[in-house]
Amino acid sequence: MARVELIMPKMGESVSEATIITWSKNIGDIVELDETIVEIATDKVDSEVPSTHEGKLVEMLHEADDVVQVGEPFAILETEGSDDIPDLNNAPPAPTVTKVVEDEVTKVVEATTITNTGERFYSPLVRNMASEEGIEMTELESITGSGKEGRVTKSDMVSYLKTKGSTSATAPIKTETKKTTPAHKTAAPEHTSVNIPNTGRTEIVQMDRMRKLISAHMTMSKQTSAHITSFVEADMTNIVNWRNSVKADFKKREGQNITFTPIIIEAMAKAVKDFPMINVSVDGTNIHIHKNVNIGMAAALPDGNLIVPVIKESQNKNLIGITKSVNDLATRARGGQLKPDDIQGGTITMTNVGTFGNLMGTPIINQPQVAIMACGVIKKKPVVLETNEGDVIAIRHMMFLSLSYDHRVVDGALGGQFVSKVKDYLEQFDTTQEV
Repeated sequence: MARVELIMPKMGESVSEATIITWSKNIGDIVELDETIVEIATDKVDSEVPSTHEGKLVEMLHEADDVVQVGEPFAILETEGSDDIPDLNNAPPAPTVTKVVEDEVTKVVEATTITNTGERFYSPLVRNMASEEGIEMTELESITGSGKEGRVTKSDMVSYLKTKGSTSATAPIKTETKKTTPAHKTAAPEHTSVNIPNTGRTEIVQMDRMRKLISAHMTMSKQTSAHITSFVEADMTNIVNWRNSVKADFKKREGQNITFTPIIIEAMAKAVKDFPMINVSVDGTNIHIHKNVNIGMAAALPDGNLIVPVIKESQNKNLIGITKSVNDLATRARGGQLKPDDIQGGTITMTNVGTFGNLMGTPIINQPQVAIMACGVIKKKPVVLETNEGDVIAIRHMMFLSLSYDHRVVDGALGGQFVSKVKDYLEQFDTTQEV
């Protein structure tokens, strides 16, 4: 019989970890190939993880609510054939060699590998953290756990290490382990106690999981990018009139609505072609220029939270193609049926604050992208028009566009030109086209 590790798959470019929601199988159950074995949640989407092998589930390496790193094993199956991995229960612990830098002199130290002993379970993440920080098993056992049945969680380890680092000046000085951390990883926000006045009648509710993740992701984005926002106002009158003239026939023929969102996304895709340096990502001092225009579309969920499905290769789709993609993703987002691939690979994002009657907004960049555009409500207002006979005042359908961009790599000229070009494409929309 062989023992096979099931590895946590990659769920998105900026997703480095996932939280186990629930196990679909129990110890001893037979698992078929591609059968769901565990349900997980990331800061992007909830998903099911299928088994990559067929066999009997003999070990769960994590419990519900555990955080598992991408690329880390989360279960072990017993399958037919020769052994793929050594017996983890009997294998002797191998020392971990870690390179550290101290006083500009590089030396190699040996870190103790922490293994599960006794009745208390330690997740691989906790064991790795303990090994990296030089924490022996006796010290690890003294840490108070806040997880199920007193289990030590990642948060417990972070809190303990902070406390340990500030205990006494006579404590031995630790050498700092030099390690590579994933770019743009969303860390859990630290809780700082706030003195909130007693107003007499107050209800306290706990943030749900997605709200916590959104909070961490938004805070990380503001800390990462130098945000700046440019605004323009677009005349949407011709588009409004055109849409009113075709929406009934389109609905009858295609069985779905045509909204303003795909029209705006089409204009963004055209503008990116004119200004490709807006369609980039930043990794340290490296700028990744994306050839495909994958436009994220912020969508509100029924519970009030937000998710960003992606219209892939928008530059290769016509208006009908973009419309069908937008409608499909929006429907599946509201029904909780998005797949991991639907929300990854975005290169620039669009959010429609006009849905809520807002004139404009200053959205936060969706890392690791460098730009996000907000569309305000389309509103009738008096506007001065220049004609051959002179200036006139007319009632027009107007909409504000705002572009938040990363000033580390996008200067005001580029950001301003891009959002103005989107405005130009909207105002030059071909009202003779058929859909």
